[in-house]
Amino acid sequence: MLGLLRRFWGWYARPPVMIGQGILLTIGLIAGVVFWGGFHTAMEATNSLAFCTSCHEMRDTVYVEYQQSVHYRNASGVRAICSDCHVPHEWGPKTLRKIQAAGEIWSKVTGKIDTPEKFEARRLELATHVWKTMKDSDSRECRNCHSFDAMDFAHQRPRAREKMEPVATGKYLGDGSTCIDCHKGIAHRLPKVERDD
Repeated sequence: MLGLLRRFWGWYARPPVMIGQGILLTIGLIAGVVFWGGFHTAMEATNSLAFCTSCHEMRDTVYVEYQQSVHYRNASGVRAICSDCHVPHEWGPKTLRKIQAAGEIWSKVTGKIDTPEKFEARRLELATHVWKTMKDSDSRECRNCHSFDAMDFAHQRPRAREKMEPVATGKYLGDGSTCIDCHKGIAHRLPKVERDD
């Protein structure tokens, strides 16, 4: 390893013939660090509650609903924000989710969903997409905060305990059930469907 570093330094520091390549390499390294830092900063900035609620369609609809949920206010004082539930924590899936989110921003910019009324008209479609994503990932974002190992079943309501304990012990393992199957509407109002009329 030391020999490799010496050869690299020798190539980098070699006078006139290689000096242009050394300068280009230095510029490339600096540009790479700046790009990576900017990219990472943008990824984190778009995970903030302020960013998620910056458009009135979100601020006036789902954000208001979220403020009434246990994810916003609870006895333990732990608050989950939008990105905790809607953005994976791992880098690869997070990057893919951010690319998909660009399409959502495009819908806002092009007027596809630029009013609370248009949002409400598409609420079922949007919710169905989120539920499918959560189902496909085995409710990965739920499990970032909730762990069966940390659950105290003795302090759960009887109905919750009746449902959660078998899932935690693996009795439902393999049937494809995951958190979102039972917990739709936990932070947002469920979409209105025709049979609700």
